[in-house]
Amino acid sequence: MDTSPPLLLSSPADVLAAVPYLLGFHPGESLVVIGLTGDPPGGRLCLTTRWDLPLDPDAVPRLASLLAREGVTQVIVAGYGPGAEVTPAVDAVRAQAGRSGLTVAEALRADGGRFWSYLCADAGCCPPEGTPYDPAAGEVPGQAEQHGMTALRDRPALAGTLDPCTGPARRAMREATARVAAETIGRARACRDADALAAEFVADGIARVRAAVAGCADRRLSDEEAARLGAALSVIRVRDEAWTLIDDDRLKEQLDLWADLTRRLEPRFTPPAAALLGLTAWRAGDGALAGIALERALSVDPGYSMARLLMHALAHFLSPGLLTERMPSPADLDAAMGAPRMSWLLPLIAILDEEAA
Repeated sequence: MDTSPPLLLSSPADVLAAVPYLLGFHPGESLVVIGLTGDPPGGRLCLTTRWDLPLDPDAVPRLASLLAREGVTQVIVAGYGPGAEVTPAVDAVRAQAGRSGLTVAEALRADGGRFWSYLCADAGCCPPEGTPYDPAAGEVPGQAEQHGMTALRDRPALAGTLDPCTGPARRAMREATARVAAETIGRARACRDADALAAEFVADGIARVRAAVAGCADRRLSDEEAARLGAALSVIRVRDEAWTLIDDDRLKEQLDLWADLTRRLEPRFTPPAAALLGLTAWRAGDGALAGIALERALSVDPGYSMARLLMHALAHFLSPGLLTERMPSPADLDAAMGAPRMSWLLPLIAILDEEAA
């Protein structure tokens, strides 16, 4: 579901100016479908989806399911690239829209600073050589930027916003992580009651998650706090506590929290934070950022189950509400998982052993 602020899309040029802000980056060879609810010529923006070209064979049927599920009544289609690649994709979406009873409000191809409309046959309005346009001109970019929306150069540039921190910031986090690792390993070796240690660690981790989420609008975590939270999130019960705290009314602040941790944590501690970022971005309607965050998690741990689950949901255009509705409360988690035990800490201990090696 797209939760972006409303943008006035009154012309093809407005549509092409808005797309980079709706995606977060300027698309290359892509097909973009904007779904709206309501009756033409108006409508409320509901969702924005993008595919690389050429389209996967099953992309259009999956799109049809998404549009039906979200109550879309009209679509705007924009293809970017040469006609040989764009036209078959646009034709396939238009045909599916017709079968589904949807209105195609506009269908465009953009390439080399010009656009063509598939719906307009008037050469005076839409000349065969295309109509020049400037995506930075008009009112739409100003409206978008007033609402804090950005349009980066391309998808790699968006991915670059999650690149690990470097220089003094990286050294400081490495030192903080080493201190936390040494302390945790020391406690594990000295303890006489492993399950009691696990219970203490989990309770502390849950408290840290709650405090970080509650305060994420007001301040950035220190290196020590970030390292301790990163270690705690390696325990599934702690990570799932963070999942239950994702709040649709505070998505921007929570996006900033998980993105900051994704950049700052030492690589082996990244998957939980990156997966939580992916889930939060998905809930916020930012599928591009969600996919990039999940890719980051899986690049570190290809088997990380939460990231794999969410990537599957994104690929099949499932609504984030499906997982949200089924997510248990903290009390449900406690009832289902039982009392903390030492086995819960084994993933963390494995990471700490690798860090110390």
